[in-house]
Amino acid sequence: MKSSITISLPQMPVTKGDVSTNLKHHISAIERSSQQNADVVVFPELSLTGYELELASDLAFDPQPSAFTELSQAAVTHEVVVIAGCPLNTSGSSKPTIGSVICFPDGKVEFYSKQYLHSGEEVYCSRGDRDYHFQLKGNQIALAICADFIEPLHSTRAKTMGADVYLVSALISEMGFDPDSKLLSDIASTHKLPVLLSNHISVTGGWDTCGKNSIWGDNGNRVTLSNGKEECLVLCSIGGGQIEARIAQ
Repeated sequence: MKSSITISLPQMPVTKGDVSTNLKHHISAIERSSQQNADVVVFPELSLTGYELELASDLAFDPQPSAFTELSQAAVTHEVVVIAGCPLNTSGSSKPTIGSVICFPDGKVEFYSKQYLHSGEEVYCSRGDRDYHFQLKGNQIALAICADFIEPLHSTRAKTMGADVYLVSALISEMGFDPDSKLLSDIASTHKLPVLLSNHISVTGGWDTCGKNSIWGDNGNRVTLSNGKEECLVLCSIGGGQIEARIAQ
């Protein structure tokens, strides 16, 4: 049986290569999200390091729970699922993947690696080779990292796996926002499932990102759009065939 879930999409700054400072922003956002009764907190692509591909190998984490003790402890303490972005070392390549770490309230830690790379990312990063989804309160939640959603096969497989929600951690610029929004809206309407976007607000990796965290309902209509680059939490509650959104500081 599916129960209602609330997902938080924090908009917060990121500092180039400064994992310690970025982690503090994550912990703060997790705490504030918990105060808003969030069940899941989703951060943008490479949120722990910034989108700094030239530094990816130096900043890469081993995909082991011991590398994420503070983040995992925050998930346990605040009883939320935390999804954060970072480069991940892989045994199959000398190049790290563009990854997500998923920390659960029971202390479990899992990982996902981006499968579809933008042109140029392959110079610094390798590809993941498997889809990722998890269950929460009876809801099947699929995860995408940026260019994953550009490849139609990715969202099609997510729906085939039974996804109820499609979460996207991304880096999107002002120029790219409208065409990417169209793609995300089409995914929502085609597969009849809500689509949620978590984006950066800082200049990172040379990209002037635009924020505008967004939520699309299963009809493809946008439910909410944040106020550009404002630091905030975009909160989405999904349940009983309904989707509601609000913005908190």
